[in-house]
Formats: sequence, structure tokens, C-alpha cells
Amino acid sequence: MRRPALGCGLLILLLMSSAAGAATTLKFSVAGLEGEQKKNVLAYLGAAPESDQSRLNFVVSAKEKVESALQALGYYQPEIEIDLQRTEPKWRLRIVVNAGEPVRVRDINIQILGAAANDDNFTRLTADIDFASGDVLHHGRFESFRKSVLSLGQRRGYLRGEIVASRIEVEVEAGTADVVLWYDSGPRLRFDEIVVDNTLIDDDLFDSMLTFQPGDYFDQARLQELQSRLQRTNYFSSVIVLPQLGRSLGDQVPIAVNLQRAKRHSFDVGVGYSTDTEERMSLTWRTPRINRYGHSQQTRLEYSPINPSGRFTYSIPVTDPLTDVVQLWARVEENEFGDIDSRQNELGVKRETKNRNWIYGYSLRELNESWDIGGYSASNDYLLFGGSVSRRTHRGSIVDPERGFSQLYTLEGASDELGSDLDLLRFTAALRYVVTPVPRNRVVTRLDLGRIKIASGDRRDLAPSLAFFAGGSQSIRGYAYQSLGDELTVVEPNGETKTFVVGGDRLAIGSLEYQYYFTANWRGALFVDAGDAFNGGEFDAKVGAGFGVHYVTPVGPVRVELANSVSEDDPSWRLVFAIGAEF
Repeated sequence: MRRPALGCGLLILLLMSSAAGAATTLKFSVAGLEGEQKKNVLAYLGAAPESDQSRLNFVVSAKEKVESALQALGYYQPEIEIDLQRTEPKWRLRIVVNAGEPVRVRDINIQILGAAANDDNFTRLTADIDFASGDVLHHGRFESFRKSVLSLGQRRGYLRGEIVASRIEVEVEAGTADVVLWYDSGPRLRFDEIVVDNTLIDDDLFDSMLTFQPGDYFDQARLQELQSRLQRTNYFSSVIVLPQLGRSLGDQVPIAVNLQRAKRHSFDVGVGYSTDTEERMSLTWRTPRINRYGHSQQTRLEYSPINPSGRFTYSIPVTDPLTDVVQLWARVEENEFGDIDSRQNELGVKRETKNRNWIYGYSLRELNESWDIGGYSASNDYLLFGGSVSRRTHRGSIVDPERGFSQLYTLEGASDELGSDLDLLRFTAALRYVVTPVPRNRVVTRLDLGRIKIASGDRRDLAPSLAFFAGGSQSIRGYAYQSLGDELTVVEPNGETKTFVVGGDRLAIGSLEYQYYFTANWRGALFVDAGDAFNGGEFDAKVGAGFGVHYVTPVGPVRVELANSVSEDDPSWRLVFAIGAEF
């Protein structure tokens, strides 16, 4: 019984001994200085020593370190008093400093030699140095400027440039210093041949991504942009773009582009849940580069009780894989729209181009949709010609931006003379705006509009996926997913009447939400949503309001909310759970 107790006692003594050994052996303070002077002195002195030998070294070198720290800031004649009390186990050191008068800059001799002498970028750099005649000498600012000159030279293509004179001549007694910096840039180099393994990427495809051409002046930013563009294609696991200075001839430097193949296939499995679609499982198979021409494919299978689906997309670059792509797709999906059970089969082709922040899409899709409602079944075919315009700007994280504005506009049309069962024209607009007027306080607004016009045929023959419905976590909270829309009353054979939600030919929904951040990841929310999916002249605003708690994750906020259908005679609360960002 005593041995465990004895062992515990020895362990405690060892831990105490170890803690004592790790304790500092000197307590020191610095008086007489403030601001940058004191900060620099403390940085030069470093942490308090933890052994007898390091304590002795600290005391012996303290004065020299204080002098060096002040000289770096232009104070060359400080008065330093050292007061040491050798009290065991911890000595006490007090350093009292009078920095004295500073050394001031008298003459500045900065010269840019070589081709860079006529470069506007160097002209602006030398005109914007952060020290001038009469200023207190600051070695750190001089060194920072020196590095800026060298860095600018490398970025602008003066790869053989060098500092040929760099010194600060201090006259301590006079209290003055002369600054000398001469930079000889040599010639500005130009891009030469670009070497890349064309078995990994087609020549035309690679040329479409170039940000420079042989013969252009060398610019480091263009190399970085090319590397970034190649990486964003996801064709390669590694991209390195380097100038080959050792192989340069005259004023030209070749560029080597080293590429490593990405994994040919990747698979992602996802599991989730939302109150709209209930539990969800997904499997995504991607082939980022099928061939050297940049073709790719993505196959995605999703299951949920509400809308199981499958989609295959084959992408072909046209001119640039990042800004001009044709997509071919096939899709099957089942969905519940109001009281309608829908089954969709779709084939489509779309060309998508990007210009600055705008994305333009042109599409043709063939949709076959069949649906059941109250014992009535129907099926229609549509050949839809469409276009879309979208833009998204944001500041901060894409999943939780401080500020942002997202716009999406679509227009589709079909004609019974071109293979469709109905003549129709369909327009939608989706707008999202986020703003953070003051820290921790965020406002999110949303506006969804839609209109479909049927030129010929019966409105009841419109496929439910083309009609408009409202309700759910991305619509009017407080109402079930796609439960709002125009209603159809049917008299059954037994004389009873039944009302079915069949969607509307118009949509108007607005939302206003206030969010307050308790921490960087946790926030509370108050919101109100209003609108309706309706037919012309039958707008009946439905309002849902509530509150919730959000937790921000790398894939978007996890939102848990309670929403009330306040516009109903018998309002009820609904639990809303969803994952995803406003954008």
C-alpha cells in the first residue's frame, strides 16, 4: 500500500523540480523609453534566461544589445545605466536608458542605372521612399527600400540587376548620416520560347491559356497568372512555371512549364439532411482530364425521398477552358412540386463564356416530363432554347462574405412548331445582396422573380418543373418545401372536392435577414420572408418570420431556424435545417 504512494510522491517531486528548472532566473525591466524604441530594445534583448549560464550571458551583453537596438532607429549616443541585484534564485536587472539626440539624414544619393532608369515603375518607387533629408535615421526603412528595389527589378524582368553601392555613412559627432544606394538593372529581358510537355496538354489549348507571348517584356506577374490559370483547370496535380535564366541568350529568357498529371479519377461521397429534401446521399465521379484536349466529365447520383436524381455532364473547352466551355448533359430526376409527383428526363447542350465578372450562357435542352396529380396523369415534351446572364462579386470568404451581390437572369422559350407541346416563354431573376454595415452586424436580402407566358395550349398542360412554387428553406420559411402555388379544386366521383397545389405562372419572393456574430463562427439570425407563387391577378402574400442560430463551416453555414407562417389564420412553427452559403 505504501509503494504507490511513494511513487506518486517521487513523481510530484520530479515535476516540481522540472518546473523549477524551466523557470526564469532573471527578472529585468527597461525604463526611460517608450513606443518603437522600447519595443525594439525588448526585441533585441529577447526572453528572460532560464539557466545560470544564459543569465550571465544576458547581463554581460545587455548594454551592447540596447545600443544596437537604438542605433537601428538612429540613436547612436544613448546613456545606459545598469542596476543588477544578485538575489537568488532570481536576479533582478533594471536598465535605465536616455536615448539622447538622434542622427538625422543629411544627403540621399539614390541612382537607378541601366534600362530601369527609364522605367516608370522605378520612377514611382524612388519618388515614394518613406525617408527624407532631415528625418531621423531608420535603418529598417532603408533596408526595406533596398529590398523593394531588388524585388521590383525581378518582377519587371531585370533579372541580372544588382545593388552596386549600398551604405549609410554616419557621422556620430555631427549627428548626420548620408544614404547611398545605386542599382544597376542591366537590360530588361524578354520572354523567349515556352517549353511544355505537349503530351500532357494540346498546343492549341495551352496557347489559349497563355498570358504572354515570346518577345514580350518579362513580367513576373504574368508568370504567376499563367501558373494560376493552369492550376484552376484541375488538369494537373502540380504546376510550376519558372524562368530559365541559365539558358538565356542575349536579352531573352526561356520559360519552363513543368506539369504533373492529376489523378485520372476522383470520387466523393456526401451525406446530408435538410427539412426541404430530408436525408440526402450523393456520389460524385469526376474525370478532370479525359484527354490532352482538356475534355472532362462529372457524374453525380443523389438520393433523397423528395427528389432522387442523376446527372452526367461532359465538358469541352472551346477557346479557353476557364472562360469558354461547351457542356453536354443528360439528367433524370424525380421531384415533388406541391401535390404533383414529377419525373423528368432531359438532354441538353450549353455554351458558357466569361467576360470579366459576367457569365453568359446559351443553351438548348430537350425535356420530357410526366406527372401525376389526384389520379390524373400527363406527359409533355419541350425543346427549350435559352440564355442566361449572371454575375457574382464578393469581399471576404465565399461561404461567408462580408459584402456581396449575386445576380442570375434566365430566359427560355419553346414553340409547338419546333418540337414542343406548348408555346411558352419563361423568365426568372434571382438576386442576393449581403452587407456588413458595422462589425459583427450583417444584413442579407434576397429577391426571386419569375414569369411564364403560354401562347397556346392549356395552362394545366404545363410541366410542373416549369411552373413556379414557393416555400422551403430557400424560399418562404414557415411553409413546407414547394407547398405554395396556384390551387386546383377537383370534384371526385363520390362528390367530394379536393384541392391540389399545382404551381403558378408568376413568382415574387423577398427576404430580409439580420445576423449578429457572437464569435467568428457562431451567429444569431432574425428574418422575415414574404411572397407567393400565383397566377395573374391572384397574388396573396404569404409571410414567414422567425429566428435561428448559424454555425459557419468551410462548406457554408449550418442553419437551424424556427419559422412561423404568420399570414395564416392558424400559424404554425416549422423547424428549418439547411447547410450552404447565401451565394
